[in-house]
Amino acid sequence: MTKRKTAKTTAAPEPKPRILVVHGPNLNLLGTREPEHYGRMTLSHINLSLARLAEAAGVELDAFQSNHEGALIERIHAAREQGVRAIIINPAGYTHTSVALRDALAAVAIPFVEVHLSNIHTREPFRHHSYFSDLAIGVICGLGHDGYRLALEYLLNNIDINIE
Repeated sequence: MTKRKTAKTTAAPEPKPRILVVHGPNLNLLGTREPEHYGRMTLSHINLSLARLAEAAGVELDAFQSNHEGALIERIHAAREQGVRAIIINPAGYTHTSVALRDALAAVAIPFVEVHLSNIHTREPFRHHSYFSDLAIGVICGLGHDGYRLALEYLLNNIDINIE
């Protein structure tokens, strides 16, 4: 009688929950562009600090910046296919102009937090209106780079992203 060997099957580990951070136009110049409004911290430093916080929570964080509206829209569309559970977005100048970017966020129906480094309500009148705020689960403005961290902490604590 021959003994049969049974193959051990190991289940693939569950993929980590994903959060996407989207940075709009000119944010690649953080640290040097109008530091009186936007601070001296670079975008790379902001992304690194967010990635560390996400990693400690067992979440995968993707960060994307573009100065091009179409690229931002395409990245948001891709987020749905990639299983992104939440988005943090600083639409930057597109906050006040982009119905197309707003429509992309509405179309993918992924919960998002809108973040602005400066307080858009204390600046030029055209900056007071956002095409995104009524769709966002929250809006953080005027707290500098800490706004990104606060948005991520909120999502980690309040959005069902299947962290076990």
